Amino acid sequence: MAAQWYAARTQSRAESLSASQLERDGIEVFCPRFALANPKAGNQDTPLFPGYLFVRLDLQNSGWPIIHPAHHLLGWVNFGGEPACLPDDVVSDLMERVATINDSGGLWQHFYPGQKVRVIINNMDTLGEVLEGAKTARGRAKVLMQFMGRLIQATVPYDSLSPVETAPQQNSAPHRRTRGGRRWVKGFKPATAVT
Repeated sequence: MAAQWYAARTQSRAESLSASQLERDGIEVFCPRFALANPKAGNQDTPLFPGYLFVRLDLQNSGWPIIHPAHHLLGWVNFGGEPACLPDDVVSDLMERVATINDSGGLWQHFYPGQKVRVIINNMDTLGEVLEGAKTARGRAKVLMQFMGRLIQATVPYDSLSPVETAPQQNSAPHRRTRGGRRWVKGFKPATAVT
């Protein structure tokens, strides 16, 4: 039996640390991570499967590896007590897809026509509405925005946009039909049959 891929659970937010420790011990590991198009301070990428990674093992020749606390592993993904293995072609396809996404700029938020956004360029910070979204994370978007008291159409870099958070709509109470004492509100009085 040749080496096969197994999924392992890691401690919270310890995927990269776990992968590097396992690799240091000579174990082949795949920890799929996406690059972020607009990274926040300290976060350049994000795990595709938070709390999980893939480990390639040859159980017939070397058996299960000894798990140390430094590995930051919680256990193996299993079904009915048996660790589940993944076919090589599934993992290699996943590797290719992750590489393709990262090569094209990583994960990025798409903005859609009509979406409200903040436009921040140099010292200017204004509200706008997307007319046409960017095609890539390095592309430009068309927006309608306030500039010097006027609405203008502008083409701005994608990384100058951020979504405007909208408050969730409150469920409004249904309109009253009566004022009490069987006095109908205008427009709600039931039609009376003509005899």
